[in-house]
Amino acid sequence: MSLNKALLALALAAALTACTKTDEAATDAAATDAAATVDAAATDAAATVDAAATDAAATVDAAATDAAAAVDGAAADAKDAMAPAADAAPAVEGEKK
Repeated sequence: MSLNKALLALALAAALTACTKTDEAATDAAATDAAATVDAAATDAAATVDAAATDAAATVDAAATDAAAAVDGAAADAKDAMAPAADAAPAVEGEKK
């Protein structure tokens, strides 16, 4: 093999090695970027879930409070509605009024 061909083969080998190392570095950088993106997305998703859970808990608490107030109001209304009927009912024999 002539000297020129040997030098050309060495230059080609060096160029291929440099390209391979550049590709590996680019792949590593892309993997690092992808990992950072996934981590940020996971953090955002966790914050969104926490906020939704807090909102849901507040909504359920408010609904329970409203329901309890409605039940109390209905019970008071029923008691008030029954009072005149109890006063107007004729006394049963032997019952003290």
